[in-house]
Amino acid sequence: MIQKKVAIIQSNYIPWKGYFDIINSVDEFILFDDVQYTRRDWRNRNQIKTPAGLCWLTIPVEVKGKFEIPINHVKVADASWARKHWVTISQAYAKAPFFRHFSSVFENLYLNMHEVSLSRINYLFIQAIINILGISTKISWSTDYALPEGKNEKLAALCQQAGATEYLSGPAAKGYLDEQYFTSLGIKVSWMDYGEYPQYHQLYPPFQHGVTILDLLFNEGPHAKNFMKSFSQSV
Repeated sequence: MIQKKVAIIQSNYIPWKGYFDIINSVDEFILFDDVQYTRRDWRNRNQIKTPAGLCWLTIPVEVKGKFEIPINHVKVADASWARKHWVTISQAYAKAPFFRHFSSVFENLYLNMHEVSLSRINYLFIQAIINILGISTKISWSTDYALPEGKNEKLAALCQQAGATEYLSGPAAKGYLDEQYFTSLGIKVSWMDYGEYPQYHQLYPPFQHGVTILDLLFNEGPHAKNFMKSFSQSV
């Protein structure tokens, strides 16, 4: 029997390094974007480091009064967000050792951003970072598949339709995931471990692991994979 490992996570904006470790650890990564949008979460925002401390970069979105809107229906509220974010990023990381190494990729993305769908925006950044890291994992969307109702049922159906023999989940799902249900369907459940990441050269101490992966790329450049858990290199 062919073994296939799958992960299923909502799209995030310029995610942290752990997000890309889980992508690199599976054969197919499914963007779970037809589920409810969650406010004050990672869907439309992330953090960078600045001389003044941590700074949130938030994409303004139209969700007021739309309490059950799915992520893939969320639209941008102000088109000027992209240029503003790039200015802030440029100012914060201009002195980072490898900022110029990658700046053209992200400058092009930000300054030529015409997409209004939050899901698509997140995908564009995720795909650009995947390309930089050399990750070959298949990226798909939950909307590519037919889903039943129920949280565990949806996740299991995605695994089944994707041909998964193993489902790799983030640790936050331990509170609701029914492992026995997956096992009964012939799907092994495993858990991503985000602990014990090595520190890297980072501007503006103290060190922070949970910021966007752009921080790692700009500070370590081609060596970024050495500070992630799913690649074979050692620090």
